[in-house]
Amino acid sequence: MTKVPTFDQLMNPLIAALRDLGGSGSIDEIYERVIQNLQLTEDILSVLHDPESSNQTEVYYRLAWARTYLKKYGALTNSTRGIWTLAKPDLTAVDPKDVIRVLRETGKKDKQAKHVRKTPTETPDTEAPQEAQSWRAKLYHILTKQIDPASFERLIQRLLRESGFVQVEVTGRTGDGGIDGKGIARIHGFMSFHVVFQCKRYSGVVSAGHIRDFRGAMVGRADKGLLITTGTFSRDAVKEATRDGAPPIDLVDGDQLADKLKEFSLGTRTEMIENVTVDETWFSKL
Repeated sequence: MTKVPTFDQLMNPLIAALRDLGGSGSIDEIYERVIQNLQLTEDILSVLHDPESSNQTEVYYRLAWARTYLKKYGALTNSTRGIWTLAKPDLTAVDPKDVIRVLRETGKKDKQAKHVRKTPTETPDTEAPQEAQSWRAKLYHILTKQIDPASFERLIQRLLRESGFVQVEVTGRTGDGGIDGKGIARIHGFMSFHVVFQCKRYSGVVSAGHIRDFRGAMVGRADKGLLITTGTFSRDAVKEATRDGAPPIDLVDGDQLADKLKEFSLGTRTEMIENVTVDETWFSKL
């Protein structure tokens, strides 16, 4: 393909990817298999959906739409853990035009029914993909536009400490060859690894060249490297990070960074809505 496929063009490649994966897979597994099967180029995979509010690539975004449509069509199901599954094991393909037609008709009926009840609604054409979450966009804007590089480095230092690292130091301001800091990762209290890290406050796609430059700076200084970015990594960058015979580098992209900040409640707060119900039977027994 020479351009980004539309979401409906991705429906059947998505189904094929799930079949290759044994009928189920995570979002990232599906993404990797789809781009492998379609042989999408780095130029296509580097196109961002909305660089101002997210690190999400256009292909990733359109796959989210394809999943949403196929789920509403009844072709896919998904668990609370983010695993997507073929609703029917023998499903091999769908007619994308039929999927869109059925969902539009359903959307019109729902809209008419809700209009009678005078409550607002949205159609599948205007609602956001299921995984889209506004808090991520707000966090992305803060990390890339509002805080300065030194604050971002301190945030990563705090995050690593919360994650179990010890002796975490920020050294980036000394111009240490692309290394922003170092620390020791403790594994179950028995093993430890010396790690150097780089914080890339970035709105684009991190290339394989960035990985090679970072590896060149870390050689002889640590057991492992850790590159954390607000952006995303190209497919070649991921391959370079795990290349045989080279010092390993772990990669954390913007979505994974957001998940970690949420997990440790760093700058985020998860609010649980209290739902109180009244038990009429209980009162009747007084």
